[in-house]
Amino acid sequence: MIWKQATELDLLNEAKKNTMVDHLGIQFTNIGEDYLEATMPVDHRTLQPDGVLHGGASASLAETVGSMASLLCVDDTIRYNVVGMEIHASHLRAVREGQVKARAYPVKIGRKIHVWNIDITQKEKLICVSRLTTMVIEMRAPE
Repeated sequence: MIWKQATELDLLNEAKKNTMVDHLGIQFTNIGEDYLEATMPVDHRTLQPDGVLHGGASASLAETVGSMASLLCVDDTIRYNVVGMEIHASHLRAVREGQVKARAYPVKIGRKIHVWNIDITQKEKLICVSRLTTMVIEMRAPE
């Protein structure tokens, strides 16, 4: 198992309150031994004006699930922050309604750099593939 912190879904979902993640309706739904999943509704919050899922919403979902997975892989006895360095998303299929699911799984988990692949699907059909690189930063105590 890759996780170094508690991985209860309720705690992950509580942490997103009053954020963009909350506004987009993203919910963490499943934790495996080496992956994290979240869902997002395809509705008025996530659609382009022409009625299809906005690519920025897909990228936000990918960065959300990848960043949270990255944070769960760092030692919680030291105060760390995880920040996104780069995200790439290839949008493969248009979606107009329902819900999409993102699954993040690691490519590389290093001391300072993590790389994640994130697949976004709807009913087992691939909607978007994304790669996220995060940096692990040790937080300094206030002076």
